Amino acid sequence: MTTPRMPPIEPSAYSPEQKQAYDDFYATRGKHLGAAPAPGSFAGPWGVFIRSPELMTLTQKMGEYLRYRCDISGRLSELAILLVARHWTADFEWHAHAKIALKEGISQDIVNAIAEARRPDGLKEDEQIIYDYVSEILVTRRVSDATYAKAKAKFGEKGLVDICGVTGYYSLLAMTMNMARVAVPEGGVRMTRLPE
Repeated sequence: MTTPRMPPIEPSAYSPEQKQAYDDFYATRGKHLGAAPAPGSFAGPWGVFIRSPELMTLTQKMGEYLRYRCDISGRLSELAILLVARHWTADFEWHAHAKIALKEGISQDIVNAIAEARRPDGLKEDEQIIYDYVSEILVTRRVSDATYAKAKAKFGEKGLVDICGVTGYYSLLAMTMNMARVAVPEGGVRMTRLPE
């Protein structure tokens, strides 16, 4: 990764559609994120998605549900997000969510193991199920019958769909940021590259 391909656009240069998407973002997310960012600092995937305002609006609404209101708790959702970030080697996503995962109760040892692309020791039962379910979706593009049965028993069908939603949504964000070469903020650390 080198120079970002899509640097931030100053809000003063937004088209009317971009301005509306920006305003909609903060109307939806403001209760979670606080005040709007300083001009020119619309970070992460949103600084890329602003180039397609309708896609941004639809994406952020789905994300608001998946991150803050879906059936899977913050702790388990953050575990899934870390697995996605590691799978895609998505630096910004990892930078943002490793800290959140720790606050939600994922241990530093588990975060470190995922960063190193190895199965963590000491996973709780619900974490093991999420780990297996998300890992299988990402690696084999399927879910085995055994993993499906465990996940369904623990989370129900709605939970299974929401876990897929989290995995797909954060994959979309990771792919978008990787395509645009979104850099981690100053002082952030890039993930270790894995053999491809």
